[in-house]
Amino acid sequence: MQTVILSVFRFEGLANKLWAFSQMQFAHAGMRKIDGLQFYKLFGSGSGESFTPVPNFGVYAVMAAFPSLEEAQKALTDAPVMQRYFKRSSEALTVYLSTFHTTGSWDGKKPFEVDENLRKRPSPEPIGILTRASIRKRRLLEFWRSVPEISDDTIREDGLLFKLGIGEIPWLHQVTFSVWCDRAAMMRFAYQNTAHAKAAKAAHERDWFSEDLFARFHVIAAEGSWKGEEAHRLITHKTELTTA
Repeated sequence: MQTVILSVFRFEGLANKLWAFSQMQFAHAGMRKIDGLQFYKLFGSGSGESFTPVPNFGVYAVMAAFPSLEEAQKALTDAPVMQRYFKRSSEALTVYLSTFHTTGSWDGKKPFEVDENLRKRPSPEPIGILTRASIRKRRLLEFWRSVPEISDDTIREDGLLFKLGIGEIPWLHQVTFSVWCDRAAMMRFAYQNTAHAKAAKAAHERDWFSEDLFARFHVIAAEGSWKGEEAHRLITHKTELTTA
């Protein structure tokens, strides 16, 4: 079944940060040459202890989908464009994912293929959650006013293993990705967290988004490190990690 990867990179030094920023434009040609690639996106990130509209020029991410885990792993080790990211970065983390639920669309398409075997079983652990939204320009101020409270509350949530705020186009096309220890922890935040529930209601009632997508994943594996934390530990115990 399809395997989705999310690779997060930290860059240090002006030359490496400038190179990483340039790849938001120039890496597309290399990405399109990767064998088996079904879908990909390049992301920048927000700065601070939680997701903010202020860019972080030291952290970038690549998401890509492949027909199998083997093809995903091969792309990371063999594709020149990915190897340049790894060589230039001071730290990198890759999470391998398999989709078991998805709704909505991304650029008018449905990029994630649901693994029916996973869908029919109880929610696998840990759980990766991705939300993506295109924010209507007339609703930008309302949306960004709601973000700090939600982000601060997320960091304090029990069961949160990893959190990442990224975006395709600054302020307009936003993505959040998080990993939770189990379904109970994820559902507790989604439905019992006051700030999140309030924002979700406002998004629907105030028509914040022109397009959105929500997906749940089984975290197959993780490799590398983040903030000095080894990847295998990121998905086996509670920690509080952001892109800062």
